[in-house]
Amino acid sequence: MLVPTQLANSANKLPYAWSGVRNLLLLLVLLIPAQVQAAREDTLATNPAQPEHYLDDNYYSMLEDPTGRLTIADVQSPAWSRRFVVMRGSGHPPNIQHPHSTYWLRLTMRHAPNETAAWYLELYDSHIGWAVFFRPMQGSLSAYDSVATGATLPFATRPHPYKNFLFDLPPRPGQTVTYYLRLRSDTRTSFRAMLHSGSGLIPELSLQYWLLGVFYGVLAIMVLYNLILFFFLKEQTYLSYVLYVVSGALLFLTEDGLGFQYLWPGGPKFNHFIGAVAPVLLLVTFAIYANGFLDAASRLPRLYRVGRWVVGMSTALLLLDAAVVHSGFSFWLYLLPYGLLFYIGIQAYREGLKPARYLLLAQALVAGSLSFLIMRKLGIDFYNNAYTVYSLNAAFVLEVVILSYALGEKLKGLMDTTLLTQHRLLKQLRKKHQAQDRLVEQMRENQELKDRLNTELEALVAQRTGELRRQNETVAAQNRELLEANGLLALQSAAIEQLNGELSRDLHAEKAARIEAREVDFGEFSQIYPDKDACLRYLAGLKWDQGGYRCRKCGHEKSCEAREPYARRCTRCRYVESATAGTLLQKCKFSIVKALYAVFLLHAHRGSYSAAELARVLELRQATSWAFAQKVMAALQRRRLAPDYEDGEPWTHVLLDAGYDTEIMADELAEPDEKAA
Repeated sequence: MLVPTQLANSANKLPYAWSGVRNLLLLLVLLIPAQVQAAREDTLATNPAQPEHYLDDNYYSMLEDPTGRLTIADVQSPAWSRRFVVMRGSGHPPNIQHPHSTYWLRLTMRHAPNETAAWYLELYDSHIGWAVFFRPMQGSLSAYDSVATGATLPFATRPHPYKNFLFDLPPRPGQTVTYYLRLRSDTRTSFRAMLHSGSGLIPELSLQYWLLGVFYGVLAIMVLYNLILFFFLKEQTYLSYVLYVVSGALLFLTEDGLGFQYLWPGGPKFNHFIGAVAPVLLLVTFAIYANGFLDAASRLPRLYRVGRWVVGMSTALLLLDAAVVHSGFSFWLYLLPYGLLFYIGIQAYREGLKPARYLLLAQALVAGSLSFLIMRKLGIDFYNNAYTVYSLNAAFVLEVVILSYALGEKLKGLMDTTLLTQHRLLKQLRKKHQAQDRLVEQMRENQELKDRLNTELEALVAQRTGELRRQNETVAAQNRELLEANGLLALQSAAIEQLNGELSRDLHAEKAARIEAREVDFGEFSQIYPDKDACLRYLAGLKWDQGGYRCRKCGHEKSCEAREPYARRCTRCRYVESATAGTLLQKCKFSIVKALYAVFLLHAHRGSYSAAELARVLELRQATSWAFAQKVMAALQRRRLAPDYEDGEPWTHVLLDAGYDTEIMADELAEPDEKAA
């Protein structure tokens, strides 16, 4: 029966003044009733033909020292020697279960008779805080010397510059020797060891370092490759993947001891800090990567929120355990967040995200390899050998490769979707361009038809003009002949001259009517004035570019631009006058382009254009067309009565109708001037 851990903390040496107290404590421990297994460990026989021996549980026995005060002489005494327990079949796991206790391991080894080379004892777990190896001195089996090292000491204390703890056993041909290990750790850890022969040690270590070099080389390649993809594609998932791989590399650097050996050999506290923080960082970065890869925020928002809470709470508990509690069972806190992320991956796969199966496969591989680590932590003998110790490295390499491939597969799916969308857009654009080409062809045909009609009309006008010219020349010749031939025909000549005058006036009237009756359809007109902006710009030019600005409210002649397009603001009274103010287009209820074209049509037809035809051309209601036509016809009438009216003047003169301007101005001045503000 093991003594409770509340007795005292560990100490490597007890001063002589306290030797009596030590003997009293040892006597009390001996008096405690216990059921001790007196069986001794099996003797490990070395064989030069077999360069490696994995230390199974039956090859060593264990003694827990809760006081931490036992010495090598004490544990060799018969009273304490009987308390060593063989691990196999004892019901006790071969682990450090109580971080405050000191554990003694006893190994009995029978050297081969023809042995000439030394043997080496390797402890796989590099997290043991204190490790003291006791071996008999040369020429003696009872006097022991010791080699002290541990994870709490600088790396230079190691007897050999190797990532794990490596102790040499000098050759003792034909002798049976008992070795002792005094171990203490602040965390729960396991007793996994390998015995190497001197001839097989270098190839074994070279192989391990070569495999670890390949392992970290693969990780470095994955980090560099995905980092380049992140800089080129700006995809955040690649950055989270890189952080996840870097976190895993930190974890393995502390687990296999290479970080302590090469990166921070003089910082055991920093090595302990990295070993405590790296698993938490690995969980956080994997959660970020998995949520980003699975698009959990958009696909599974509810599970995404739950997962964030679970990961956050687990992270807080893990940090608390690493900093304060030191329970040794913190690995159980990883099961819930990782399990939830695995469940989110399954749901994302069911939602249609096919690359999620790679994430599930990679996570399953790591979970399988982690089972060996958990079994070792719990002290369960479950395929414990050199291969299962490093199985997590192989699983992590496979995971990062699979996850990198999964990222590429997801990106390929997104690119395929984008290309399909672009192909559809190109088809739509092609159809649109075809329709535009047909429209351009139709417009070209219409232009050719218009040009042909204009040419024919010009030919007819030229023909008619030539006929009239010839008639005039004939009449003039006849008049001259008549005047020269007979003065008695003066009356007839006068009549002929009167006829010539009438013909000239008819020709002039016909020309004016042809010019005045020139038809322009709405399509051609809208090309000249395509939108409201063009119309406002034209009206502003009519009002202010030619006649200059003059405030309609105070008469001031200086202005500046206003917020409304093409409007002017008086610099004195701040009165804002729009481009349509004082024109027929002020307060127009329909498109200003259509209104401008209606004024043109009514002016060109001298007000004889019907409201129904105007409504049809402008696609307006007949009542709206009739009301606007009445306003334009009234303006035309006022224009004809104006003193400066000239027959045949441009149609734009009617836009600036003085009478209509006076009515509008009176209405504006009767209302509060809101624009002046």
